[in-house]
Amino acid sequence: MNSVDIALKECLEIEGATGVALVDFTSGMTLGKLSNIHNFDLEIAAAGNTEVIRSKIRTMENLGLQDTIEDILITLGRQYHLIRLLSSHTGRGLFIYLVLDKSRANLAMARHRLRSIESRLDM
Repeated sequence: MNSVDIALKECLEIEGATGVALVDFTSGMTLGKLSNIHNFDLEIAAAGNTEVIRSKIRTMENLGLQDTIEDILITLGRQYHLIRLLSSHTGRGLFIYLVLDKSRANLAMARHRLRSIESRLDM
């Protein structure tokens, strides 16, 4: 099992997690995914979220912000969608997309665990 598979498995073990994907936001391609739900297409969601990242990066550039994106949170009625950009030099252009069941997840703990998993992910 490679480090991507291990990281995805660890992400899915986060309390409330229902799906996770590793995505290249330059192409929108899903590099790996795991899910506990069958009626949610992680590849479509992940590809759509590449547009969210690209839009935020463009906005930051237009504003002249010299900063980086750590994560992006999208809150739905029943879910949290957490987008965590990889910060390592080998992970540039990649993000982890984590879907959480809002009723079972602790958002602060999920962000903490995701940050820890991302720091150990070796691409």
